[in-house]
Parts: sequence; structure tokens; C-alpha cells
Amino acid sequence: MSVTLINIFEVPAGDADDFIAAREKTRDYLKTSPAHIETALHQSLHDDRFRFVNIAHWTSEDEFNTAVGSQGFRQAASGLRWPMYPALYRVVRTG
Repeated sequence: MSVTLINIFEVPAGDADDFIAAREKTRDYLKTSPAHIETALHQSLHDDRFRFVNIAHWTSEDEFNTAVGSQGFRQAASGLRWPMYPALYRVVRTG
């Protein structure tokens, strides 16, 4: 069963460019995993605290955990120094 990662980031306005660069390095690594389906970074129009939300789709929870538990991920994500609140979700209703 596929899962959705929703990861909320607290990024001050002055750090936006640095955050995006660090996030893109991490994204580029994760995209190499065959279990990665897609990802999108969203920027809030009004919320200054939770400025960015990353939403990514993965083939399974186990595959996601394997990817983020790897040494390659730790190296790629080492620049993500901002507070984050990741959680995995599954679809329970649509429409």
C-alpha cells in the first residue's frame, strides 16, 4: 500500500533560499530510490511559522523507512537544519 509523507518545516523568511537548496539535495537523493513515486514542495501564502510543506508519495512504508534510514540519506539531508515535523499517511477516503 502506498504512503504519503507530509513534512512541515519551520523556516524563517531569510533562510528560504538555503532551505530550498538543502531540500533539493535531499530530494535528488531520494528520487534515486525506485520506491519514490513523486514529491512536491509547497510554500505557505500566509503562515510565517510553517513556511514550507513537502508532500511525497512512496510505494510503501517499509521502502520509505529503508530510504531514509540509509547512510546516503543522512549525508544528503545533513543540510536540513530547520525544525521539521514528518509523518506518514495513508488515504482513507477520496472524493
